[in-house]
Amino acid sequence: MKRGENEKNERLERLFRAASELPLCPGVYIMRDKTGSVIYVGKSRALRSRVSQYFANTEHAVKTERMVSRVDRFDTIVCGTEIEALTLENALIKQYEPKYNIKLKDAKSYPYIKIRMADEFPVPVMTRKRGAESSKEALYFGPYSSAGAVRDIISSVERTFRLPACRHEFPRDIGRVGSCVYDQMGRCLGVCRGNVSSAEYKESLRDMISVLRGNIGAAKADLEARMARYAEEENFEAAARCRDSISALLRLKERQHVVASPETERDVVAYYADPDGICSCATLVVIRGGAVADKQSYEFGAAQLMDENGISGEGGLAEFLTMLYSQREYIPGEILLSFTLDGEEQALLSEFLSERAGHRVNVRTPERGEGKKLALMAEENARAAAEQYKSRERRDTATAAKLAELLGLEVVPERIECYDISNLGGEHITAGMIVSENGKLKRSDYRLFRIEGSGQPDDYASMEEAIRRRLSHREWGPLPDLILLDGGSGHVSTVRRAAADEGVQIPIFGMVKDEHHKTRALSGEHEGEEISIAREQAVFQFIYRLQEEVHRFTITSMQKAKSKTLRRSSLTAVPGIGAAKANALMSHFGTLSKLRASSLEEISAVSGISEKNAEAVYAFLHGEENG
Repeated sequence: MKRGENEKNERLERLFRAASELPLCPGVYIMRDKTGSVIYVGKSRALRSRVSQYFANTEHAVKTERMVSRVDRFDTIVCGTEIEALTLENALIKQYEPKYNIKLKDAKSYPYIKIRMADEFPVPVMTRKRGAESSKEALYFGPYSSAGAVRDIISSVERTFRLPACRHEFPRDIGRVGSCVYDQMGRCLGVCRGNVSSAEYKESLRDMISVLRGNIGAAKADLEARMARYAEEENFEAAARCRDSISALLRLKERQHVVASPETERDVVAYYADPDGICSCATLVVIRGGAVADKQSYEFGAAQLMDENGISGEGGLAEFLTMLYSQREYIPGEILLSFTLDGEEQALLSEFLSERAGHRVNVRTPERGEGKKLALMAEENARAAAEQYKSRERRDTATAAKLAELLGLEVVPERIECYDISNLGGEHITAGMIVSENGKLKRSDYRLFRIEGSGQPDDYASMEEAIRRRLSHREWGPLPDLILLDGGSGHVSTVRRAAADEGVQIPIFGMVKDEHHKTRALSGEHEGEEISIAREQAVFQFIYRLQEEVHRFTITSMQKAKSKTLRRSSLTAVPGIGAAKANALMSHFGTLSKLRASSLEEISAVSGISEKNAEAVYAFLHGEENG
């Protein structure tokens, strides 16, 4: 014990001396552990003062103490200004994803609304990928809290402005298709009939963009002006369409939760720390046109608890806000906080966000009036989200403990890996691995294994190969505390032998299904060795969810592989098109329907495809369509 304490003190003294030699200027510091891995990235207006505090003989918050205990060395990068340091810190956190920095869900997984402005008749679509196009090519709105929220918004604006909700492409399909049900119901402008000019359509699109930006008042004023103009021109059909859109717009506004004056456009960020130390939560409330447009909550477990003030007022919530707005496409002119940041930190954050937004952004903590009410509302939402998180954590902990008791495990399993095999005869054999950590699915750690078929499917051999490949790739994540297989005692026996050959001792059990394909029990290595979970409802539901998820993940992946093969093999029936050219075409267009909708020029533009090849493919696909 004394030796360990001495080593700790020597390490802290060494790091403190190194920190004492740093300059008193802005910069970024990078903490590394014994392996050289980056575990924390921070920034400071005075490197020497900031970094020294970590290794001085003072008390730290729990999260900070845990991080400091693992630091073996650090690097620094000197910057000219605090803004440069803040920008660099944000970039390095994204690059290294350090264990002890605040982690937000990757922006690429949040849904956006995209409008391709380069199209003649643009429509709003959902996407999870933010492209690098200019605003003349495409506009993006978001990110939003969920795909459901995006679908609701798209449906609302399509109804309001009567934009096409069908799958036709315009102007290509104008006059080629009959009037659809949306047109007959009066929910569409009738683009398919050539009823609307591109200019009139884009006027409606402009109003829709105003609504997506939160400015319903501007859209209403524009519609009223257009209605008056069309009436003067005696274009009564177009004037009636404007009138209907105004009515729909007013109904849309009535459904919104109005919390401020109509011109209000701001974000409100609140923070709540659970007094029991189980979790903390930050909530963002988005207010556009005086109404709540969206809400997102970010929960942090005990290992990720944010220190509201950090060390010397840095880190913590300021770091969270920097990360949050580095992901968001639009930053309003005002951001209200339910908490107080250090004065200099708040000014720096305002400057950073203003630079990123391209306009002045004021970050402040309101003390009275409408702003204070909004901050309290957001804080109540943060508290409610934290209480829900606590409830889930307690339930998941109790379920994991009961599972450990039923299986006779020495430790409560935190990381569980589940495996399943799916195949189509002796082809497309796929093994899927899903991961649950602390009761929650961790999709970033899911893995697929393509198993080489021998002509005859062999689930045991396929499962064994998948486990051996997983155990040989420790970089995919820590070894699990428990492995569950979709299968019985034969699978368990085979996989246990494979794990023993690899020198790994992990509890392994099978998930047995009944004749209705429902989870019945967990099986051991020996024939007939089953552990009933039917009477433990929480455990039963947890295992059932894992079994269904690994089955869904595996069979969906197998079907995708099968579908790709079928699509490519159909193209190889075209004279002059072999496997390589079929792959090139499918990689370029993605789907047969997109390839079929392409022109000869677009097909021949694909690398490796001659004009003769393109003509053959075009004739084949359109002959197939006519036949």
